Amino acid sequence: MALTSATFPAGEAEKESARTRCSGRLRDVRSTQRDIVRFQEGSPQRAVDHLVTEEPLELRIADTPIAVVMRTPGDDADLALGFTLTEGVLLEPDELTGVTEIGENRLRLDLARGVRVDPEQFRRNLYTTSSCGVCGKASIDAVRITASKVVTEIPITAHVLAELPRRLLVEQETFLDTGGLHAAALFDFEGRLIEAREDIGRHNAVDKVVGAAARRSWPFGAMVLFVTGRISFEIVQKAAVVGISCVAGISAASSLAVDLARELGVTVVGFVRNKGFNLYTGLVG
Repeated sequence: MALTSATFPAGEAEKESARTRCSGRLRDVRSTQRDIVRFQEGSPQRAVDHLVTEEPLELRIADTPIAVVMRTPGDDADLALGFTLTEGVLLEPDELTGVTEIGENRLRLDLARGVRVDPEQFRRNLYTTSSCGVCGKASIDAVRITASKVVTEIPITAHVLAELPRRLLVEQETFLDTGGLHAAALFDFEGRLIEAREDIGRHNAVDKVVGAAARRSWPFGAMVLFVTGRISFEIVQKAAVVGISCVAGISAASSLAVDLARELGVTVVGFVRNKGFNLYTGLVG
């Protein structure tokens, strides 16, 4: 998938944190410096802190906005591809041929010849906040996306699950710097890391990691999606839409997430620690 983008405006990079990186040609600013007053043992001291960057990103198809997501800049092309797949806008990764930056925090999604979508069908009435991936949907029916039942032939083992929090933590560079990001990762059932991404929104982190894996044509069927936030309905739905058979995390699952997972055959595991976890539904070997 081709990526094109405008260059940085002169001097903009100097205004941001030293923890500014460029991925491809799209803007990538994970954290930003701000002056703060830090209190330690009741004594105030001026300091400089690194805060996770949160900015809007507008996604367009055929010059029609379909979503505005509040995200952490970086891996925006992965976010765009993952969003279109997990939201059911596109069915296959190769239906998206390019992501073009047409202004600051605004991307145009270029579709393959012959691919037809109705942007209005997926357009949100409101923007999507960093904490809510379904906010702005026009109706209750629009929240639920059709997903096929997921088939798992070989379940992940308890031993592998217990290792995943540690393996994800070493990939959370910006979280260790700011303490303010979610992360999502895809592992195979032997615990090998496929992709990992960070974002202020847990649903964005999922879209980023799905997009990254899709660009590399990784098969989703024998993967576990591991997340740092709670396992909500939208997270399970995004996983099921692309065929991920297991969702696990360090936090709890919601009731609706578990109900949907049982309906679609997705294994859901929460509170994963090195000494145990909660199996809400599905199989663990």
